[in-house]
Amino acid sequence: TAAGLIVWTFLPWNAIAATTSAIVGLLDDAYPREFGKLSVAPAHASELAGDKTPPDGFTVCLYRVALNSTLRNLPPRIDTDGTRYRPSLPVDLQYLITAWAGNVEKQQRLLGWGMRHLQDNPILTAGLLNRYLKERDVFRPEETVDLVFESLSLSDFTNIWDKVKPRLQTSALYVARMVLIDSEIDLTEGRPVQTRVFEMAKVTG
Repeated sequence: TAAGLIVWTFLPWNAIAATTSAIVGLLDDAYPREFGKLSVAPAHASELAGDKTPPDGFTVCLYRVALNSTLRNLPPRIDTDGTRYRPSLPVDLQYLITAWAGNVEKQQRLLGWGMRHLQDNPILTAGLLNRYLKERDVFRPEETVDLVFESLSLSDFTNIWDKVKPRLQTSALYVARMVLIDSEIDLTEGRPVQTRVFEMAKVTG
């Protein structure tokens, strides 16, 4: 790569990055322009706890990845050409979506709009999921991801507080459910047995 630029080829595990980019794009493309210019960007948890306050807008922080218990044991994935691959890995992605503003009223207006907009768009289609990364074929046309608003449990709140204190902001927790990370390992099978040849052992000497 030139000048430290990383060029990514298509990889099936881009599903996580594509989902995050889709949520960022969903907010960035639609926020009311009367809010002024906003920054909508993914963020590390460490950035939320740093000394620098993000600009007015939203941060989308992926803070936890969990195995989806409903689809724990999937059958092998079958490609369009009939090739069978190892089962996909189904995961749930938990996001903290935080509104930032220079004053409390604007921050709460932003948060209210953002939650309403995500509630109105609870299904991320393949077209949306494939739109924001350089790779445009991460998700198959029939795939979707459910984006669900959830409440934080006390233990989750405590864990997040430990990471971002003392700058914890009022945030909304969303879970992107059933994101499938495909395998590239095919389940090659041998051809069916046509004939069997038996040989009797011969005793010599």
